[in-house]
Amino acid sequence: MDIFLLIIAALLILVGIIGCIVPGLPGVPLAYAGLWIAQATERIDFSWQMLLVWGIVTIVVSILDYVVPAWGTKQFGGTKYGVWGSTIGVFAGMFFGALGVIIGPLVGAVLGELIGGKEVAEALRAGWGSFIGLLFGTILKLVCCGLMAVALIQAIW
Repeated sequence: MDIFLLIIAALLILVGIIGCIVPGLPGVPLAYAGLWIAQATERIDFSWQMLLVWGIVTIVVSILDYVVPAWGTKQFGGTKYGVWGSTIGVFAGMFFGALGVIIGPLVGAVLGELIGGKEVAEALRAGWGSFIGLLFGTILKLVCCGLMAVALIQAIW
């Protein structure tokens, strides 16, 4: 039974890594679930502190995934219109697959800034900030899932 659970745990972490890029898959929470499945075996014994810390990290990273594009918009000179547009674009983009998730915050930030009266160049700069924020969030999720994979591999060996 332990081997079956370890395979499931490894698959959850692998799908979690894929979910960092593919929309609709909650990457970091899936990887975290993989750690818990591994913990259910007799072979793996993660400390409760480690599982608690990873739980907190999972929650924080999951929240940041939605906040970072808006933060990027603000850092690149966006106003509240661009921030709102980026935030709406994150959620609207989910309905249009991978391309929508990438383009949604950028388009939302640009449209928000244009609605707010900014010139096209300024609106595009805010949109670029949203895109940079999205990339940062994706890298953050990949690092977290990668570290969870390392924790599982170390626990197995």
